[in-house]
Amino acid sequence: MGGVKGFIEGGIASIVAGCSTHPLDLIKVRMQLQGEAQGPNAAAQNLRPSLAFQTNSTPSSTVHLRQATAARIGPVATGIRIFKTEGFRALFSGVSATVLRQTLYSTTRMGIYDILKHKWTDKETNTMPLASKILAGLIAGGIGAAVGNPADVAMVRMQADGRLPLSQRRNYTSVVDALARMTKQEGVTSLWRGSSMTVNRAMLVTASQLASYDQIKETILAKGWMKDGICTHVVASFSAGFVAAVVSNPVDVIKTRVMNMKVVLGQRPRYTGALDCAMKTVKAEGPMALYKGFIPTISRQGPFTVVLFVTLEQEIGGKRKRPNVKVSQALEKLHNYSKYRHNKTTAQKRF
Repeated sequence: MGGVKGFIEGGIASIVAGCSTHPLDLIKVRMQLQGEAQGPNAAAQNLRPSLAFQTNSTPSSTVHLRQATAARIGPVATGIRIFKTEGFRALFSGVSATVLRQTLYSTTRMGIYDILKHKWTDKETNTMPLASKILAGLIAGGIGAAVGNPADVAMVRMQADGRLPLSQRRNYTSVVDALARMTKQEGVTSLWRGSSMTVNRAMLVTASQLASYDQIKETILAKGWMKDGICTHVVASFSAGFVAAVVSNPVDVIKTRVMNMKVVLGQRPRYTGALDCAMKTVKAEGPMALYKGFIPTISRQGPFTVVLFVTLEQEIGGKRKRPNVKVSQALEKLHNYSKYRHNKTTAQKRF
């Protein structure tokens, strides 16, 4: 039953965190797609390169870079532009896919990590080596990503749809509609497009996020810097979110671009795979392009991890503090009955 509880508690906490930070995730996706041309075979050169490997410096390219520099915008400007051009509801585009993704992906990874954590924790010291935490995170993240990839693809596409010209938009009405149309138009395999990057990213995120949270929290308590409470949970979880963002951002950029890629029958796709996408991105936009959207990533990953672990700790802590109501009532009745019998017996002896 303990294992099932880990899945349920982790799933609830993840859904709450995912929905709370969805607009930040949408802004992150839009920024990660900056620099990518709209045409299926076009080179990604419509925005300013980040340390790009430029081989020529013609006047036309200089003009192009000047125009591109003005076009590149940050997270706040991206959010404002979405709000102005698409409306407030656009910030929650794909939220149904987020709920499904967290239900499949996060519930699985949190539950499996919890099982492995209990299994590999030393019963005497009640601690788990950092290497075991990282291994548990890699296993849990990989399995969770494989299960949740279809919802991940749908979420990325729904979030990115607003940046496309009206004629090219997919206009999915919900995550169910997205999955059904993808299966019908592109085949079942399209649901697992970019799955290798999803699995790799999930393994990195889960290992860095969950392992670093447990390790930082244990260190804080062991050193006596703070007591076990909500302040400790916030500090440990935000630190874990920062670690996860730094580790996973390059893989996340490639994953987003591969998943958002539009495949037309009879035409060569823009990317043949994750490695091809990474090489083309770095060549056209520079190595720092792999950290596009980092500010919204940490802005989202930090609060997401805080909400995730604080919610989870409150669920677990609340259940520890609260005894089962029915059991408590039964024990109270038994105590009162025993007291009544004792008083009655004492009164009979007096007479």
